[in-house]
Amino acid sequence: MIVRKPNVMCFSGLDPTGGAGLQADIETLFSIGCHCTPIATALTAQNTQNAINMIATEPALLVQQARAVLEDISIQCIKIGLLGSVESIEVLHILLKDYANIPVVLDPIALAGGGYEFGGTEVLEAMRNLLVPLTTVLTPNTNEAKRLAPSGDTLDACANELLDLGCQHLLLTGTHSQTPDVVNRLYSTHQEVVTFNWPRLEHSYHGSGCTLAAAISGYLAHKLNIRDAIQQAQRFTWESLSHGTRMGFGQFLPNRSYWNKQKL
Repeated sequence: MIVRKPNVMCFSGLDPTGGAGLQADIETLFSIGCHCTPIATALTAQNTQNAINMIATEPALLVQQARAVLEDISIQCIKIGLLGSVESIEVLHILLKDYANIPVVLDPIALAGGGYEFGGTEVLEAMRNLLVPLTTVLTPNTNEAKRLAPSGDTLDACANELLDLGCQHLLLTGTHSQTPDVVNRLYSTHQEVVTFNWPRLEHSYHGSGCTLAAAISGYLAHKLNIRDAIQQAQRFTWESLSHGTRMGFGQFLPNRSYWNKQKL
């Protein structure tokens, strides 16, 4: 009997380092037993130190990529990463409305690790208004949460403001906070906050957020419940980072095939 892998559609940019974006999604989903259908949202020029330039995919081509696959292959989850224009968000909003039964994981990328700004305030505002209300799991870091919910005077207030917009669950990651351990917090509507503690690693990593969001998508595609999917995804991400290597002059790259012990 042939057992089919779950399929996850990933909207992400092309990162030439292979650390983040589409390659991060593909490697992550392969590692946890899923098939990735990659939809290119942008071409970028970047390295492990910073991004240099980005060209967003033309909106008509973006949605054409996705609809061609959705009309042919059954998709169990949608993961959204880098979005380079308001127009891309507008066409994606329509697409998600048409496939409202598919869970959505949104990684609201605002800045590259070196500080390069992807899209700017208008893109974040469009994301907040058009995509957050359609999101199953939102995965901002603390800086992204503050930018998406600028009226919140605390991180709790920011998280609750985003839930009030219609997002079902929010995993607030704590890598940017000055705490001994990394503390991630899961917020869900009308439920108590769940806290996850992970040993803080000594390096910074290029593609950690992409890995986490893709892993959550994959475990949801495997039909795990929200809390178990998020727990397992954090474990996979932590292991990938802890086995990471520094290939250039900047951030370390995750090793998403750490589980493969074969030596050549």
